[in-house]
Amino acid sequence: MPWKECRKMEEKLRFVARHLEGESISSLCREFGISRVTGHKLVERYRQSGMEALSDRSKRPYRMANQLPFQIESLIVNIKKEFPTWGAPKIRERMLTRYPELKTPAKSTVHAVLERHGLVRHKRAGARPKSQGTVLLGAKAPNELWCTDFKGEFMLADRRYCYPLTVTDFHSRFLLCCEGLESTQEAMAMTVFERLFREYGLPQRIRSDNGIPFASAHALHGLSRLAVWWLRLGIEIERIKPGNPQQNGRHERMHRTLKQATTRPPAINMLQQQDKFEDFIREYNYERPHEALGMKTPSALYEPSMRPYEGLPPVEYPSMTESSPSPNVVACAWSAGKSA
Repeated sequence: MPWKECRKMEEKLRFVARHLEGESISSLCREFGISRVTGHKLVERYRQSGMEALSDRSKRPYRMANQLPFQIESLIVNIKKEFPTWGAPKIRERMLTRYPELKTPAKSTVHAVLERHGLVRHKRAGARPKSQGTVLLGAKAPNELWCTDFKGEFMLADRRYCYPLTVTDFHSRFLLCCEGLESTQEAMAMTVFERLFREYGLPQRIRSDNGIPFASAHALHGLSRLAVWWLRLGIEIERIKPGNPQQNGRHERMHRTLKQATTRPPAINMLQQQDKFEDFIREYNYERPHEALGMKTPSALYEPSMRPYEGLPPVEYPSMTESSPSPNVVACAWSAGKSA
């Protein structure tokens, strides 16, 4: 039966005494309702320290983390009050130089003291608004919606990384491009999209995720230079919700096929890898039937856009003979013209 609190010491003595008389640990543990580990521990303690070892031991830890004499803790607090902008590293360094005779605590201990006294200013959680997805619309005709993304980077045989930028037409699944780039920089992506716009015309909308270069966490409304360029061309922007790649499911399904066909194994260099991409585009668009398209090829459904690419519209400046605009208006117009 389990031990009662009032007779704990007596029960321990009986347990040890009966074991020393010859009874087995296993049978005694079953009778007293304890584990064999506890039984062996009691016997071992008795052999080492006698009856005193059977009394309850304090559960207080031997060492208190970040525990300091109150004089040193007061010194840390006073330095912080004298220099409110200093953190734990600077406070510790001042203690080393000004009070070398003291045993200086670690930076983590100094920081823990500041925490206990409420002298640490924490950054506001979620101060920057999280990226959010937009309303996602389908497409009933080619060029109503393009989908774009960077297929995850991979290393070529020459130890250089390749970042494939892919663009598909949502309605027809036509693979407009798969361009192996050296990075995800906006300038490289803008060059690829400008070539696509000249060849296929402008879509009504483009769907992407919230990553670089399609969006910028530090810009107004998360608009990157690439996104602003699309908007100025009259292209609407769709963004999937962060952490929900299934909202761009058709494009992600193409990525899986692309990876299997072109990256296992990767090519020797970027030029040879681009040749593999071009072969895949030709097969994917013109030879490979798609079950979702009624076993048709994407090329059978796709046709170029009726909206030609003619570059950015010119920025019109107000005439100086007219009423003078405010300085803010002039600055905005100048900035728009410069970015163009």
